[in-house]
Amino acid sequence: MAFALRKRGPSTFERAADGSMTLIEHVRELRNRLFRASLALLVGFAFGIWLAEPVRRLLSKPYCDLPASIDPDTGKCNFVQLGVADVFLLNLKIGLWVGLIIAAPVWLYQLWAFIAPGLHRHERRYAYIFTSLAAPLFAAGAVLAFFVTTKGLEFLLNISGEDIATTLEVTRYISFVTNLILLFGVAFEFPLIVLMLNFVGLASAKRLLSWWRVAIFVFFAFSAVVTPTPDPFGMTALALCLTALYFGAVGVAFLNDRRRGRGKEAYAGLDDDEVSPLELDDDPVAPGQRVEAADPIGTPEPVAAPTPIDRRYDEMT
Repeated sequence: MAFALRKRGPSTFERAADGSMTLIEHVRELRNRLFRASLALLVGFAFGIWLAEPVRRLLSKPYCDLPASIDPDTGKCNFVQLGVADVFLLNLKIGLWVGLIIAAPVWLYQLWAFIAPGLHRHERRYAYIFTSLAAPLFAAGAVLAFFVTTKGLEFLLNISGEDIATTLEVTRYISFVTNLILLFGVAFEFPLIVLMLNFVGLASAKRLLSWWRVAIFVFFAFSAVVTPTPDPFGMTALALCLTALYFGAVGVAFLNDRRRGRGKEAYAGLDDDEVSPLELDDDPVAPGQRVEAADPIGTPEPVAAPTPIDRRYDEMT
């Protein structure tokens, strides 16, 4: 018994890449991907609500590890709740953030699957590289934010004095920690911008290295402005980490320039305002060969008169 094999047509990715999909099909694909991403976010939000309490305790650890935060009577970490539903709303907020992180592989894939057909192959390869580097850099920034929070709170609570009892409000404290984590995580993505400038050919590794003084000044000024704690620990830690990441990105840029052969062009060693040296060639120029005269053109034949058009047809038919 013979079975006929069904021939598979082009996939949705191939049809979107070659432009054969209609506008309605693109809209339908966007609707389907938004539905899948929303469903993944709902599932992630459900898990986030379940994990909200452990995550809140983890975020409270930098403050609760300090001796000044412990109640001498109960031995527990002290927080204040100003509103009746503050902790409930805080758990919902934490659950939403945790749900976004849990569902990130799904909704990021749906976003990428919709955008990727419009990119070239080398652009998709660069996107894979930058995406694989973005997550570890953000995680490193989050770990540094925890360190800065611990040192900053210890510094601030010690200068308040023993005659002042400090009790933090729970929602403001959690917002402070999450904003600090988000700020440090986004700041750690700066080396990706440096690499992008080099990979697309806008700045060479030598030019990036020549900007190191300006880069260090910008890093310290940026850290002093955006770090929410007034202590010098957070500003210095963020600026030093950004400086180390910048020089690491410049090192990768040197490897990329060597791989592509940049710097070996004819005028690579000259500055923009430097005149290239002229090479004087004293070799004599040999005389040209004699060009023979062309033969005269003959008289053209007379053109015959056109035959008359049949009166049954007009000039259009």
